[in-house]
Amino acid sequence: MVDNFYKKLGAKIRSIREQAGLAQKKLADLLGISRVSLSQIENGERKISAEEIAALAKIFNLSSDLLLDLEKDMKIILEKSKEEKPEKKAEVRISVPQRNLDKFKEALLYILNKVGSKPNVGEAVLYKLLYFIEFDFYEKYEEQLIGATYIKNHYGPTPKEFIKIVSEMEGKDLSKVKDKYFQYPQTKYLPLRPPDLTILKAHEIKMIDEVLDKLSDMNASEIRDYSHGDVPWLTTEEGDVIDYESVFYRTVHYSVRSYSGKDIQ
Repeated sequence: MVDNFYKKLGAKIRSIREQAGLAQKKLADLLGISRVSLSQIENGERKISAEEIAALAKIFNLSSDLLLDLEKDMKIILEKSKEEKPEKKAEVRISVPQRNLDKFKEALLYILNKVGSKPNVGEAVLYKLLYFIEFDFYEKYEEQLIGATYIKNHYGPTPKEFIKIVSEMEGKDLSKVKDKYFQYPQTKYLPLRPPDLTILKAHEIKMIDEVLDKLSDMNASEIRDYSHGDVPWLTTEEGDVIDYESVFYRTVHYSVRSYSGKDIQ
């Protein structure tokens, strides 16, 4: 019974971490334990201490009681303004911070204003462009540009928050168009306004431009196959969250950072 409790608690901790977009190493560092120890906790192989439960509750902005309640699941939502009240109070929610949400929207609009009209750039290509922008930026600067959560599936890395964020933007920031690219169905997004560049820093825009220059002419199949050669995708199990930390093990072909000198500018 005790072992079963810790297995369920470990699975819940893993689920919350993945929904929050935290790499295992990052959460381990925040807890002051090794990555191996956190992996053992998440797999139910190591009992978690009261101090670690309290620290986790603080990191995830939850009460300890809520963290230990194995009957309640966590769900990603987008942060709303303070005036808006959630309709279902019983639902436990993890928010995408407003700062990340704003940056996601403006970065997406910047991408769409530059390459959204290209016939090859549909939803599938956008997913991979966002992935390479995020992971290239993390490799070079050791910080997240947006902080989206990417899942590995057969079609390549997929940003978990994309559909929900875009649905909020539709009609005021962008329009969604169902089309065909050759004989294949395609979902395109066209911008309805220019991006607010005050939200994006100069080196963030530079990274976006570099990825677009390199990859935005690829069709969905080409960029999918290209993403399948990247170490973060290769080292992740199907359906799991792709760990940002894995970019530091990239091959030379994919790496955007020189590890032999001053590479962070």
